[in-house]
Amino acid sequence: MQIIETEIEEVRIIEPQVFSDDRGYFLETYHLRRFESGGLATVFVQDNLSFSVKNTLRGLHFQVTHPQAKLIQVISGEIFDVAVDIRSTSRTFGRWVGVHLSEHNKRQVFIPKGFAHGFCVLSDSAHVAYKCSNFYAPDDEGGILWSDPAIGIKWPIRHPIVSTKDAQLPVINTIPPEKLYNPVKTP
Repeated sequence: MQIIETEIEEVRIIEPQVFSDDRGYFLETYHLRRFESGGLATVFVQDNLSFSVKNTLRGLHFQVTHPQAKLIQVISGEIFDVAVDIRSTSRTFGRWVGVHLSEHNKRQVFIPKGFAHGFCVLSDSAHVAYKCSNFYAPDDEGGILWSDPAIGIKWPIRHPIVSTKDAQLPVINTIPPEKLYNPVKTP
C-alpha cells in the first residue's frame, strides 16, 4: 500500500497493492494496522454503497456534531471525488482537493473529519463504496452548495444532475462557524 499526500496534508490518496494473474486480481481495501502505520488511525463503523448515472453530482455533505472520516473507492466506473476543508480555524479552510477514482486505477481517498465530501460521475454509471468513522445521523446533516464560487471547485462536467436538496444548500460564507467542524465541540 502506498499513501500519497495531496495539496491538503490530511487528505490522502491510497494506492493498494494489487495482485494480478490470469484469473483477475486481489487487493486489500482496508487493513487497520497498515492504515495506522501510515498515520491514518481511523476505525470505521459503517459501510455505504452508492450507484449513480453519468453526470450525477452528489454533495457537498458533512455531519455537524457527529463528523465522519471517510475512505472512498470506486467499484465500477469513474468519479471525480472532492474534499473541502470546513475546519473553521484551519489554514486551508475553504480549500478543496479533487481526485479521480476509478475501477481501473483502484485508488482510494481518505478524507478525515472536518471535511465536506462530494463527487461527480464521469462514466456511464458508477458504484462508489465508502467507509465512515461515525454512524449516519440524518438530523445532523450539513452541506455546502456544489457550485459555491468562494470555493471554486473545477468540476469536470458541464451540466450536473443534482438533487433538489443539494441544489438548495448554502454557500460556505453564510454558514455560522458553529455549524461547521469544530474539533473542540465534536467527538
